[in-house]
Amino acid sequence: MKESDCPVTGAWLEDHDPGARQFIKIGDLTLESGEVLPDITIAYQTWGKLNQSRDNAILVNHALTGWSDVPSWWPSIVGPDLPLDSNKYFIICPNVIGGCQGSTGPSSLAPDGKRWGSRFPVLTIRDMVAAELALTDLLEIKSYVLAVGPSLGGMRSLEWAIDHPDRVEAICTIGSSAVATGDQIGGASIQIRAIKSDPYFNGGDYYEQDRGPTEGMGIARRIAHLTYRTESEMDVRFGRELQGDETGRYAVESYLDHQALKLAKRFDANTYIVLTEAMNSHDVGRGRGGVAAALSKITIPVSAVSIDTDRLFPPRLQEEIVELTPTARPLATISSPFGHDGFLIEVESMGELLREALPR
Repeated sequence: MKESDCPVTGAWLEDHDPGARQFIKIGDLTLESGEVLPDITIAYQTWGKLNQSRDNAILVNHALTGWSDVPSWWPSIVGPDLPLDSNKYFIICPNVIGGCQGSTGPSSLAPDGKRWGSRFPVLTIRDMVAAELALTDLLEIKSYVLAVGPSLGGMRSLEWAIDHPDRVEAICTIGSSAVATGDQIGGASIQIRAIKSDPYFNGGDYYEQDRGPTEGMGIARRIAHLTYRTESEMDVRFGRELQGDETGRYAVESYLDHQALKLAKRFDANTYIVLTEAMNSHDVGRGRGGVAAALSKITIPVSAVSIDTDRLFPPRLQEEIVELTPTARPLATISSPFGHDGFLIEVESMGELLREALPR
C-alpha cells in the first residue's frame, strides 16, 4: 500500500469505532489569540479510580502524534503495578484540542456542519492547557499528583507548573524545553511546507476530496524521523544497504517509508500543521518577562528528563529548565542509542524515573 492509496485523512471521524475513548463537551474556549473556539469536545481515556477526595489523579500529556491510549504508544508505563500504577492512581490522558482521534480539531465538524479545515484557528500550548483545565474541572478532579509528558507533552506540563500550581503537586517534563529553538522551528517549518505543497492539500480543505495530502505529510514525517532518531542508528541499523526488493530502495529509505505510511493511516495533515505550529510558538516566557522569570516563579517540584542522544531536544534544553527552576530536581538522563524516541523505547529506565518523580 502506498501513501496515495491511504484515506483522505487518518483522523478519527464520526463513523469510526471509538474504542475505549470517552468524550466530554467543555463548551467554548477563548484562545490566547482572542478568537473563540466553540463547542469543544475532548476525547480522553482513563485507568484506575478517582478516590473520594478526588486528588489521586495523574495527567499524561501525549506528544505530537500521540493520542489518548497511553499503553499503545508508551508500553509498560500505565496499568496495575506499573510505574503509573492504576491500582493506586487515576490516570487520565486527554487528546489535545487541534488534534485528531476524537478531540475538536481541523477534521471535526464546525458549527455550520462542515469540516473546520482551513478555518481552524491558530492554537498555542497554553490554549491546550486551558482546555485540559476545563476538562479537569468538569470531571471534578481536585488536583493532580503529577502532570507528565514527553516533547509536546512536556511543554504542556511546564505550563501547568507555571499557571496552575494549585492544581498539580509536581510535574515531569521529558525530552522537552522551555522555549522552541530556531533549529526546531526551522526543521518544523520545512515539514509544514511539505504538507502545504502537496497538490491535494487544497488550502487545507481536502476532506471532501477523493485524495488528501498524504504524500506531503509523509515527507514531513520522514524529515521528522531523521530528528527523532540518531545519526549512528540510521547508519548502523538501517544504513546504505539495498533493501533487496524490486523498489531499489536503501534500507533507511524503506524504514522512513514505513513510518510515513503508518502515520497516514492514523493522523490528519491539518492536525500535523496545527500542533507543529503550536510547538513552534512555545515560549514559557512570553508575556511573563522572559524564560528565566517564568521558570523562577515555579513553586512545585519539577523533574526534567533528557535523552543523551536526543538531537531534536538536546540535553542542554532540559539543563536550562533545571538551572532556572528553583524547585527542580537534579537533571535525570536516559542513556539510549535511539535519540528523541528513547522515551518511548527505554521503558524500564523511564519507569524508574517516573516512580521517582511521583511526590507520593
